[in-house]
Amino acid sequence: MSVNQQTDAVPATARLISVLDVLDRAALVIACLGLGGMAIVQGWQVFARYVLNDSPSWTEPLALLFMSTTMMLGAACGVRANRHFGFFILVETLKPAARRVLLAVTSLIAAAIGLMLGIWGAKMVSDSWDFPIAGAPFPQGVAYLPLCIGGLLIAIFAVEKLFVPPRPQDPAAE
Repeated sequence: MSVNQQTDAVPATARLISVLDVLDRAALVIACLGLGGMAIVQGWQVFARYVLNDSPSWTEPLALLFMSTTMMLGAACGVRANRHFGFFILVETLKPAARRVLLAVTSLIAAAIGLMLGIWGAKMVSDSWDFPIAGAPFPQGVAYLPLCIGGLLIAIFAVEKLFVPPRPQDPAAE
């Protein structure tokens, strides 16, 4: 590889990591906002039911939307940060070459699951977009957007693990 190819490859990788950092940060911020939104909506639901004696119908579907958004985007961030469920004792006991193979296999499995969630989520979004959610002024397909987006982010972040060396803060880097 020539010197020009090496210098072109490094900025391309750095740009990709930079874009993924922005996606990761945006997903984390949206997940946090979803958690806060869920708490506010549920708080309003309790107040309206027990104090005003008038329970609004829109709170349940909106709280579920916030919860699924928080869960799926948080899961994607967990995949990127290597803070997800795993059998790390097995990984830590293996020799470095076997460890790399096992980590690649787990990344491929996570990418496949994320891709399935993304594709099936997109199918559910498209199939249910024309139907309103009971009690809320938005289409049923909106409820499946977090599944679609979160699944695709899980797949992207899992594939990143195959091609980008682990960062020092990742447990896999140790």
